[in-house]
Amino acid sequence: MILATLLRALEGQVEILDRHGNLDVSVNAITDDSRAVSTDSLFVAVKGERVDGHEFIPAAVRGGTAALVAQRPVSGVSLPFVRVDDSRKALGLLGSRFYGDPSSHIRMIGVTGTNGKTTTTYVCKALLEALGHPVGLIGTVVYQIGECTMPATHTTPGPLELQQLLARMVTGGCASAVMEVSSHALSQDRTSGCEYDVAVFSNLTQDHLDFHKTMEEYFQAKLRLFTGLNSGAKANKRAIINIDDSYGNRIVERSPAPVWTYALKTKADLRAEAVRLSLQGTTFTAATPGGSFPIESHLVGEHNVYNLLAAIGVALHEGATPAQIREAAARIANVPGRFERVMAGQPFTVAVDYAHTEDALVRLLSAAQELRTGRIITVFGCGGDRDRGKRPKMGEAAVRYSDVVILTSDNPRTEDPLSILEQVEVGVIAALRQRPHVQYRKVPDRREAIEEAVREAHSADMVLIAGKGHEDYQIIGTKKVHFDDREVARNAIERLGTRV
Repeated sequence: MILATLLRALEGQVEILDRHGNLDVSVNAITDDSRAVSTDSLFVAVKGERVDGHEFIPAAVRGGTAALVAQRPVSGVSLPFVRVDDSRKALGLLGSRFYGDPSSHIRMIGVTGTNGKTTTTYVCKALLEALGHPVGLIGTVVYQIGECTMPATHTTPGPLELQQLLARMVTGGCASAVMEVSSHALSQDRTSGCEYDVAVFSNLTQDHLDFHKTMEEYFQAKLRLFTGLNSGAKANKRAIINIDDSYGNRIVERSPAPVWTYALKTKADLRAEAVRLSLQGTTFTAATPGGSFPIESHLVGEHNVYNLLAAIGVALHEGATPAQIREAAARIANVPGRFERVMAGQPFTVAVDYAHTEDALVRLLSAAQELRTGRIITVFGCGGDRDRGKRPKMGEAAVRYSDVVILTSDNPRTEDPLSILEQVEVGVIAALRQRPHVQYRKVPDRREAIEEAVREAHSADMVLIAGKGHEDYQIIGTKKVHFDDREVARNAIERLGTRV
């Protein structure tokens, strides 16, 4: 592709401040990694959180790149050069054009929120596949294109990887792409160049304040997915918003696209009535713009009723019938790492869940309270080098809803695990004043903590191992080592044997 043609993707969105050299040069690759440059490639210098791509322009030139796009002036370079006011946003726009503007050829469903994104995207994919077309998936657990499954590098990948994935979905015959859209991705313009058809909001609770600093900044990042629905040439757009969440009402007021609301506690376009919850699953009547119809699902807990409602809204907007939705919802067996049960013949429940925020932990434990027949034994920790403000809140939530709490490590990264536990312990001790009967202990080694929970459990108890879910690693220092809560729990059950 000719560079001058490629640059047309920036018109009206990114300002070109300066240009020199032959812009009719041919570009056969685009990258923001100086190590990946090749002859005929375009290098886009982007300032990241830790590394500034502008510092690697000399390396890109030595590597043979054909042209440069940057945000800062560059001197002493004879290559074709374009300076823009926002190279980060430009990267996504250029990537989209380079890969054929894939989001214009596929229905794009974006799901954002603090909790529930992964489950909602999995359910959306299942319901949309009832229409008879392949559906691509981009999210925290995996990326899927037809029968091809790849491990996820980020909840929302970088702009070039995202455009490549979407282009592969188009060529692979996918009719829709369902993706988790993180607040980091929106803040960093990773979705620049994407035009969404449907945007879903699940909820907003404290998380990522190490990055966003304030809840308002966090909210404004999420809001960008919805205000962006007014751009592009596509028709038939919609926002689907949880209005049981106060932030959802603010999004309704700002959405330029038609809105369907969903809720359990408030009047809304999509509601769940006659809800019945059990360890075997969930049933309810979905009252929707497409009529009322029964839903039976293997997904457990009230929080999954919200996720199902959101996905039902997406499916109805995209043309699925109530009968297709009912049939597809009943087939969904499980979402990896989301109340994923570990069964090895034991007479008590063991479930692994990704809950790693106060709200997610409360949702998980509230669901457990509804379903309990014995004690609730909760194993959890808090990640290192992340939002410290949520640590005591999670400790307090665990005591409020559990009978036994075991604090342990969860990706301590470069922090001292014991220091993290002490911060969580502040909330634990505060909550114990109201619930002094709750047993509590600290076991920094996560394997030992899980084994202790299994050893503690008896018939009808429920062991909940929270925080890592589908993850199969621990990050200790700067190293990633294999660790899978599901494997560790299963081994512990088999080794310790079953007890009444």
